[in-house]
Amino acid sequence: MKILLVEDNLELAQSLADLLRQHAFVVDHVDRGDAADQLLTQSHYDLLLLDLNLPQLTGKALLRRLRERGDSLPVIVLTASDSLDQKVLCLEIGADDYLVKPVEIRELLARMQAIARRQMPARDNHVRCGNLQLDLRTRLFSVAGEELALPPRERSVLEALMLQNGSALSKQRLMDVIYGMDEDASADAVDLYVHRLRKKLQASDTTIMTLRGVGYLLKQKLPGGE
Repeated sequence: MKILLVEDNLELAQSLADLLRQHAFVVDHVDRGDAADQLLTQSHYDLLLLDLNLPQLTGKALLRRLRERGDSLPVIVLTASDSLDQKVLCLEIGADDYLVKPVEIRELLARMQAIARRQMPARDNHVRCGNLQLDLRTRLFSVAGEELALPPRERSVLEALMLQNGSALSKQRLMDVIYGMDEDASADAVDLYVHRLRKKLQASDTTIMTLRGVGYLLKQKLPGGE
C-alpha cells in the first residue's frame, strides 16, 4: 500500500511516516495542500492521510477537488480538531474516516485495514488466489496455510498483484507501488522482484504471468502446468 501523508507539522509527519514504514508501507510526505493536489494528479496512491490546516490549499479544499474530479481515493482526515460539525462536514464532502490527533498507530492501522476490506468484493479479511492467501489484518502471506516470509519490497509487489483481483498491473504501476518519490525507481529491480517471487511461489498453485506490453498478472496455475 502506497500512502500520501499531507501534514505541515514536520516532526509529527516524520514520526508517523517512520512508524508506517516500519509496517512495510511506502509513504510519501508533503507539507502543502497545493503540492499534494499536484502529486495526486500525477501518481497513484492507495490512501491519503490528510491534515486540514495546510498552507496554500486547505485539507477540506483539497478533499473537495479530489471528489469533484471523480477520484475515489480513500481519505482519512487527521486533525487536532474534535469538532463534531467539522467531522460531519469532512465526511459529507468525501472523507472515508476522521481521526483526532495525537493518533495512536494501532488505531490508524485498524482504520486503514477496515478501508482495505471495504474495497474488496467479498469484504473479507483474506484475499486468495489458489492456495496463496493474504491476510489484510496482518499483511502476511501464506501458502496452503504455511507462512510465506517475504522482504518488504517483494511483499509490496505481491500484495499489489493480489489486490488487483485478476487484472494485470503494468511495470510502471508496480514501480509506483514500491518506490517513494525520494527514491530512485528501477524497472530492472521490478523484474528482479518478480523473478524472486516466482521462485518462492513454485510450491504453490499460483504463478505470476508476464503479459507482453501490458505487465504482470497473478493467477492460479492450470492443472498440469501454468
